[in-house]
Amino acid sequence: MEKIIEEKKQGKPLALEANPNNTRKLYIESYGCQMNFSDSEIVASILSKEGYNTTDTLEDADLVLVNTCSIRDKAEQTVRKRLQKYNAVKAINPKMKVGVLGCMAERLKAKFLDEEKIVDMVVGPDAYKDIPNLLAEVEDGHNAVNVILSKDETYGDISPVRLNSNGVTAFVTITRGCDNMCTFCVVPFTRGRERSRDPYSILEEIQQLADQGFKEVTLLGQNVDSYLWYGGGLKKDFKKASKMAKATAVDFAQLLHKVANAQPHMRVRFATSNPQDISDDVLHAIAAHRNICKYIHLPVQSGSDRILQEMNRLHTRKEYMALIERIRTIIPDCAISQDMITGFPTETEEDHQDTLSLMEFVKYDLGFMFAYSERPGTLAARKLPDDVPEPIKKRRLAEIIALQRDHGLERTQAFVGKTVEILIEKESHRSDQHWSGRTTQSTVAVFPKEHYKAGDYVMVRIEDCTAATLIGTAIGYSDMEQPLMTETVA
Repeated sequence: MEKIIEEKKQGKPLALEANPNNTRKLYIESYGCQMNFSDSEIVASILSKEGYNTTDTLEDADLVLVNTCSIRDKAEQTVRKRLQKYNAVKAINPKMKVGVLGCMAERLKAKFLDEEKIVDMVVGPDAYKDIPNLLAEVEDGHNAVNVILSKDETYGDISPVRLNSNGVTAFVTITRGCDNMCTFCVVPFTRGRERSRDPYSILEEIQQLADQGFKEVTLLGQNVDSYLWYGGGLKKDFKKASKMAKATAVDFAQLLHKVANAQPHMRVRFATSNPQDISDDVLHAIAAHRNICKYIHLPVQSGSDRILQEMNRLHTRKEYMALIERIRTIIPDCAISQDMITGFPTETEEDHQDTLSLMEFVKYDLGFMFAYSERPGTLAARKLPDDVPEPIKKRRLAEIIALQRDHGLERTQAFVGKTVEILIEKESHRSDQHWSGRTTQSTVAVFPKEHYKAGDYVMVRIEDCTAATLIGTAIGYSDMEQPLMTETVA
């Protein structure tokens, strides 16, 4: 999962309700994908039991943690600047401890401690339960590091705290790691092998969220469509499982049915899908339940078969287009978004035109588009010279973004004059007199507050739009409190 979709929140300090018995303060920032934000909730839960309350004031913190991303060089440079800031504060408050978590910690390991000496603690994505022990090492005056990757850690036994929560939407991690070896991606090296979480712990966590009044969950994973639980660990071990285990196995389509049936008053989203793994069973599950959102994030990365092969993407252009057609047939109102990398090594102008033509075929609702950034340790960095000049990368990226903007506007314009169901998530960032929420297709809509409140399902008549936002007026509550299922599957 190169990056998970939706909000591109960067580095916002996260805070939760204070435990009056805790005496120390934790300041934690997260960068990158939604998985990192979800992981930060796990870390805060672990540290809450160690006497830490979170704070949104850096200068007050006893412990400062930054949860990092290694997908692109820009993300790493941002983290380095934040570490400089932390150390400037630490110079005034020497008792403060600084730690790096997540993918960047896994990739750079002890370099932070031994060469740069800018942190006290380095913790990889599978070692968060070891943080109390690492803190003890730090308190004894030692640098501490644990970046060991696990074959079975899912944190399914930890109930995450909900940091900086709007009380309406929440993330629930269902898989960790990735078995796909895309040549541009560091995730298999920083997050390890793919493993799935016990479905019963997933259902239990979602029930807890429902009890707390949450109205939407996003099921997270580097590749959710590879979800497979049979009472054991890695996918590669499935063939070793007993016949009984296989008979009771739960795949992603079945998990979607279970969640949708268990929580008919909650919306269900998921991210991210890989084109080669999403099955028609998953598409039919989405179509079967009103409360499963009609939106799929479907990274393609390039429209050129030659570049897809260089990227070790396990799908072709033709296969991807066939999948799009099946989605349009099975879920006619489904929105589709993309990840796109331009300027990948050896990319020609013909390859670039293939990408533009694929975009014309799909007409994505939204997208996340980047110029190629060489990541140390990946196969592309070792085998393929970064040979596309930066000016060409920038020009191609600008063309991709402009085309996506046109398609986004076309998609939002199709809503004008229609009445759609919106789940109110928060106050509009542009006006305190307006609510902001999303359609089932994940399109943002804003409308006057009137008597409605966050967490309400509201029918909104769309009167205008931009390329990314619908503008309308609420006309009443929806009947989401009694969602109708077109199919019920246990």
